[in-house]
Amino acid sequence: MSPQSHGLPPGRLESEFRAKRAAGRKLLVPYITGGYPGWMDAIRAAAANGADAVEIGVPFSDPVMDGPVIQQASQASLELGSTPASILDEVPNLDVRIPLLVMTYYNIVHHEGHRRFAHRLVEAGVSGCILPDLPLEESEPWCRAADQEGIETVMLAAPTAPDERLPRVAARARGFLYSVGLLGVTGERDALATTATALAVRLKAITDVPVLVGVGVSNAAQAYEATRVADGVIQGASVVRRLMEHGPDAVGAYVAEVRSAIDA
Repeated sequence: MSPQSHGLPPGRLESEFRAKRAAGRKLLVPYITGGYPGWMDAIRAAAANGADAVEIGVPFSDPVMDGPVIQQASQASLELGSTPASILDEVPNLDVRIPLLVMTYYNIVHHEGHRRFAHRLVEAGVSGCILPDLPLEESEPWCRAADQEGIETVMLAAPTAPDERLPRVAARARGFLYSVGLLGVTGERDALATTATALAVRLKAITDVPVLVGVGVSNAAQAYEATRVADGVIQGASVVRRLMEHGPDAVGAYVAEVRSAIDA
């Protein structure tokens, strides 16, 4: 089931991703921790070097999905005084021509109020939202508010999900479907988990919504491997580590390296 079956046209994110997929392009979505020093320049560098969208992490004090690298960046951002409002206030100043997503945790959305938070995203120029700790069964109030405001809610599919569950997750997905590469937290790993490609194959068989693999896609070679099956990849820890160690220019160089690999 596509968004059109709900009477909704695809939003900017899904429209652009579908058009690029139709043209034969694999999709690349780096993750950057909002509020970390140099985060805005890192997003600009990613956009300039071939990113198709950027996922902006809004730090939260109990990040259940984030591994050590992203936790460290989030903690540094929080210690510098970052708040959801302060990060969203800066987003319009990015001036990039690709869609932007926000990845955060449901407590922040609940605290703000569904419609109010969705409207804040719209005002900031954000296209989509990922809430990794909001299960499908509890997502309807948020998803309905997001749909009404024009925010695309990206749903996550886990490698442990039974076959009968995946079509329901796919039907609720907007923008793209996030194929979680492996169980556990984000982080760099020596090899792409076999679960990553296996789940992507299962999802591609049941939905026409773009399928992107995230969690554990750690370098250009693994991104290439994942995109032989999926429509694209999301890369977090490997991007944020470069930002922390070498600054925004290193993010741009890495995105260019991955772009080159998945275009091969």
